[in-house]
Amino acid sequence: MEVTLLRPDDWHLHLRDGPALASVVGHSAERFARAIIMPNLKPPIVSTEAALAYRQRILEVLPEGSCFQPLLALYLTDNTLSKEVQKAKQSGYVKAVKYYPAGATTHSDRGVTDVRKVFGVLGALEEVGMPLLVHGEVTDPAVDIFDRERVFIERVLAPLLERFQGLKIVFEHVTTQEAVEFVTDGPERLAATITAHHLLLNRNALFEGGLRPHHYCLPVLKREQHRQALIKAATSGNPKFFLGTDSAPHPIEGKEADYGCAGIYTSHAAIELYAEVFEEAGALGNLEGFASHFGADFYGLPRNEQTLSLRRKTWQVPGSYEFGSGRLVPLRAGGQCLWHLEKS
Repeated sequence: MEVTLLRPDDWHLHLRDGPALASVVGHSAERFARAIIMPNLKPPIVSTEAALAYRQRILEVLPEGSCFQPLLALYLTDNTLSKEVQKAKQSGYVKAVKYYPAGATTHSDRGVTDVRKVFGVLGALEEVGMPLLVHGEVTDPAVDIFDRERVFIERVLAPLLERFQGLKIVFEHVTTQEAVEFVTDGPERLAATITAHHLLLNRNALFEGGLRPHHYCLPVLKREQHRQALIKAATSGNPKFFLGTDSAPHPIEGKEADYGCAGIYTSHAAIELYAEVFEEAGALGNLEGFASHFGADFYGLPRNEQTLSLRRKTWQVPGSYEFGSGRLVPLRAGGQCLWHLEKS
């Protein structure tokens, strides 16, 4: 069996920087035409100038002959100025602004401490039509980690949509039935990305045979009922839901530590893993919309013209990949993938 799609895009990707970037960018470039690259580096990408410099560093380490186009997002802080939004829009390559609640995830310590402090910037985004990408979790220590997304909807996201009636928002890496229902019932200017790992794993995967640090991510994996809601949304053909891997590489020692890093690396087999989910759901015909159409449409960008083919053929995932001076462990390390990317 073979499936041919318009070349897909990844609307949520972590590439890191320096030698680590050079190690992993080829996996994404092989599968995707474009990607929104996350700005939570150290230091974070808080200006248009820094974003364009980062883009150039990505271009310089792409595999020879690659046509991959990195698109950027700015890291929103309490001190971001509205005029930076105008500069970002004019750049042509910065396509969004990313809202991390301070302390919510990896390298988010400079994120927003109180959403009211960035109302001016959100008004500027609304004015120029640039999407706000939200990491949708509250960081209130009184809220259970498995409830942080649901509470974020109530406390932050619903009020934002009401206050800024023209603001486009992407609810990143949704993980709960409540998030799926909120996006489905929300206005057209609200969309969501869904990761392969949240479609494939529930929270039991964190503890199979012992603690599994390479299955730890944020937002954390949820119950099976939530995974099933995500599958239904992703495979439904609803254009509000589209592909965003949130592939997040970390060195082995960063994952297997007392305070292990959050993030799952899926770029090595990203589109193949989504194909497994869509096949299992009997919805392979809807994969192209989810992977290749809906994200581009939401961002107001042309759909890609090149194609990509997948063959139903089992292959073994390596136990690790090079990552700068170290190694990283990918999803399915040492296991099998059921779909294989056909080389063009």
